Amino acid sequence: MEAVEMSTVMEDLLPVPAPELPPDRFLDRELSWLAFNNRVLDLAKDAKRVPLLERAKFLAIFSSNLDEFYMVRVAGLKRRIAAGVAVPTVSGMMPREVHSAILTRTRDLVTEQARVFQEDIRPALAREGIEILRWDELTATEKDRMDELFAERIFPVLTPLAVDPSHPFPYISGLSINLAVLVRNPETGIRQFARVKVPTMLSRFIPLAEGRYVALEDVIAHHLDQLFSGMHVVGHHTFRVTRNEDVEVEEDDAENLLLALEKEILRRKVGRPPVRLEVEDDMDPKMLELLISELDISSREVFHLPGPLDLRGLFSFADIDRAELKYPAFLPTTHPHLAEVETAKPADMFAALKQRDVLLHHPYDSFATSVQRFIEQAADDPHVLAIKQTLYRTSGDSPIIDALIEASEAGKQVLALVEIKARFDEQANIAWARRLEQHGCHVVYGLLGLKTHCKLSMVVREEADGLRRYAHIGTGNYNPKTARLYEDTGLLTANPIVTDDIGRLFNHLSGMTQETQYKRLLVAPHGIRTGLIDRINHEIANHQDGKPAGIKIKVNSIVDEATSDALYRASRAGVPVDLWVRGICTIRPGVPGLSENIRVRSILGRFLEHSRFFWFANDGSPSVGIGSADLMHRNLDRRVEVLVSITNPAHVAEIGDLFDIAFDEGTASWQLQPDGTWIPHTADRAGEPLLDMQEYLINASSRRRTIAK
Repeated sequence: MEAVEMSTVMEDLLPVPAPELPPDRFLDRELSWLAFNNRVLDLAKDAKRVPLLERAKFLAIFSSNLDEFYMVRVAGLKRRIAAGVAVPTVSGMMPREVHSAILTRTRDLVTEQARVFQEDIRPALAREGIEILRWDELTATEKDRMDELFAERIFPVLTPLAVDPSHPFPYISGLSINLAVLVRNPETGIRQFARVKVPTMLSRFIPLAEGRYVALEDVIAHHLDQLFSGMHVVGHHTFRVTRNEDVEVEEDDAENLLLALEKEILRRKVGRPPVRLEVEDDMDPKMLELLISELDISSREVFHLPGPLDLRGLFSFADIDRAELKYPAFLPTTHPHLAEVETAKPADMFAALKQRDVLLHHPYDSFATSVQRFIEQAADDPHVLAIKQTLYRTSGDSPIIDALIEASEAGKQVLALVEIKARFDEQANIAWARRLEQHGCHVVYGLLGLKTHCKLSMVVREEADGLRRYAHIGTGNYNPKTARLYEDTGLLTANPIVTDDIGRLFNHLSGMTQETQYKRLLVAPHGIRTGLIDRINHEIANHQDGKPAGIKIKVNSIVDEATSDALYRASRAGVPVDLWVRGICTIRPGVPGLSENIRVRSILGRFLEHSRFFWFANDGSPSVGIGSADLMHRNLDRRVEVLVSITNPAHVAEIGDLFDIAFDEGTASWQLQPDGTWIPHTADRAGEPLLDMQEYLINASSRRRTIAK
């Protein structure tokens, strides 16, 4: 029996009466995010399951994650505090309390990150012949080479900025590494502060010889006397500022939005208030006092750390050719239903999709020979009349963009819905929008007040029996690079019900329709929250009637109170609820009388878990959907998101199998406790690693992709 369609209206389903839910039922979302980043740090510590260079990379990911958290979430929190917004969060904490708790927890985390690097990763790299050295550890020959490099490549681009009555304190750009320098005039004895910004055109860690590296700031620091000739360099220390980097624009019409966003991106480079200051732990107190005063930042927002600061630089070590220190090489393969049986070459996409829907699971299924090929074949096919595509994030050399341009130049109608407000990709997306327009594509920017986050592609093709539409609905971006690193799912289909829904949705996004009802889709901001709560209530009713009931959800984050309360009610009614969450989860599982039937698991690994699944037992005929939405206010209220129902029984079973593996006690995971702590469940009692789900799916990919015809 086929699964119930996602948009089926549940008859006479009213909210299930339940005792009033306790006010302390929600964890704080910001602290939950920090707990997620702590799980990333756990991977950097895991010598049994994670190869050494991958552990170094996880330290870099930890730093990058934390930077963005401060640039966006902490910056927003500080704005609310400055504006005098004294409304408590749903966790009951006031904004100042949350900020204070964030600073305290961050201090613990970055201190532990520094310890892991200094006491674990760095010595382990050295044992493998990969050394990160300080200047005094270099050989005489290496110092001579660095002297030459400084003179030829570094000195010409450095700009020392002194601070005195005629030179105001310079603007310190966000995330830049800087040297705070104290110099003394030998004639007058007057001391002055100066700042030197470490340039970014050279690698952060400069290779000296095979396996030997030195930090760029160390090289600069040793040559400061050349920058301040005639002055005596008293001391120097590195520091780094994090600023509010979120973009805020008032929306008007599309062209005004584009221009306003371009101006706001320019403003982001200057004038944004600081939210964090990182300094070397031996910084001179007077120098630190000056920085705090000039940056107008609280001493509580200062983090003292051993050098080197900013461990994002460890990303460069991922390129070292040491296969034995990395995850085993993995090459995605073509989905069997998109390959010719005898040759295993990519098949005709449209012929394949006439036969069946195809459920893709990236990166195990190749993006290049599925989604990318779908769009490229459409661009090249003379029978294709139109292509419609959403673009939220894509790569710098995107074959998707190239295919759309090729299609437009071939005379096809091409609609590209480019989300130019995608955070930190605004500049790139503006460039893509301009380029697509120059080549004749119809470019729109979605609906005012909403980000278009759904992942949709539709092709209109003229065939012997009339026009036929083909479509792809995914959980991840149309980005060939991240498709090799992110775990995502997608549905390729020629089902006329689905393609009609998608066609009407594209018309809604590009035109003036007021479409809100669809047959196989749930669409935010109008339908996802209510649709999911309907299904949760249906499971409660089924359980009360003695029918099979259960709820399984996989998302990146769960924050939305309305859906969370519905899940609490389901747990109270006795419905088992399994939540598979990569990042934030504000639900407290396992609380007696509230959530003892809720389990929360998190799985992290070499791939970023990014897919979203929604599974409901539905009296033994599971109702299952996939899509782009997380259970967050922004996704459900301020974005266009899409969930599509999965009706092929084999596809439904495949998604069910993934849940079974994820919640198996033999699978490595982190388990959320009622107090908000996450307990690592990564080794058995003998200390042996548990099953790595992602490695299991790599090794068993051929079996995983055996889909019933």
